[in-house]
Amino acid sequence: MRTTVLAVVMVMCVMMVAADVKPQRDFNLQRFAGKWYRVGLAYDSPSFAPYRDMVKASMGIIKALPNGNANLTMWEARPGDCRSHSYHYEATGVPGQFTYFSQRHGIVKDVTVVDTNYNEYAVVLKHKVFNREYTQVSLYGRSLKMKTDIIQRFKGFALSQGLSRESILIPPPAENCPPSGSGR
Repeated sequence: MRTTVLAVVMVMCVMMVAADVKPQRDFNLQRFAGKWYRVGLAYDSPSFAPYRDMVKASMGIIKALPNGNANLTMWEARPGDCRSHSYHYEATGVPGQFTYFSQRHGIVKDVTVVDTNYNEYAVVLKHKVFNREYTQVSLYGRSLKMKTDIIQRFKGFALSQGLSRESILIPPPAENCPPSGSGR
């Protein structure tokens, strides 16, 4: 009983933290569109832990659509492979907040662009309720190199969302992913 109550309180705290996250003020999707590299990741999924050391920096291209939605093509390096995934982000009516349907999990996930200066970095929060609450914070850069203060800001935000220091990583770049000529 005590464990159940503690678990419920922890889930409620995570829900309140995620609900309090506001998107980038005056978010501009047109300025946000283009090539980004995911150079930082913090994720609280227990199933992610065994794969931490295999994660590489990935590249994505965001295309703004006239209706306020966006398409994202993301390339992800896997051992011996480079896979692309396509996502359709639906605008929510709040600039900087989107939802998308995860084919992998069969549920809708929330995506919020929390902080960006458009030409250097972006901090993005992904939140979902599956069999429990999950939070993922990503640091995106227009290049693979990030300033130390931006990395520290990303880590501070991830910690403020209840993620542990152990869940935060700055992965090394992937080699030839995406393959030359497919978006780079």
